[in-house]
Amino acid sequence: MNLLLNILWLICGGFLICVEYILSSLLLMVTIIGIPFGFQTLKLSMLALCPFGREVRSCPGDGGCLSVLMNIIWIFVGGIWISLSHLAFGVLLCITIIGIPFGLQHFKLAGLALTPFGKEIV
Repeated sequence: MNLLLNILWLICGGFLICVEYILSSLLLMVTIIGIPFGFQTLKLSMLALCPFGREVRSCPGDGGCLSVLMNIIWIFVGGIWISLSHLAFGVLLCITIIGIPFGLQHFKLAGLALTPFGKEIV
C-alpha cells in the first residue's frame, strides 16, 4: 500500500517538491555558511520523494544547544514559509476524502520543515 501511495505522491507533485528542495539545497551549499542548511533541505527532499512508510523522530542526544540555535536561524530565514506552504497544501488536500493521506504527509513535511535540525527520518 505504501508503494502505491508513494507512486501516486510522485505523480501528483511529490517529484516537483523533491526537485525544488534539491535545487534550493544546491543554492544553499554555494556558501560555507549555508552548507548545514543545504543538508537539511536534502533531508526534506528525501522525505518529499517518498513520504509514505517513513517517520520523523527527534534525536535526544544529537545537537543540543547548537541544533536549537540552527532551528531558530532556519525559522527566520525561510523555514516558516516552507512550513506554511505545506500546511496550506495539507488543508487543501484534506478537504476531499481521497486527498486525506496526501494532506497528512504535507503536515508531516510541515513539521520537519519548521525545525529540521535534531531530527532524523526513519
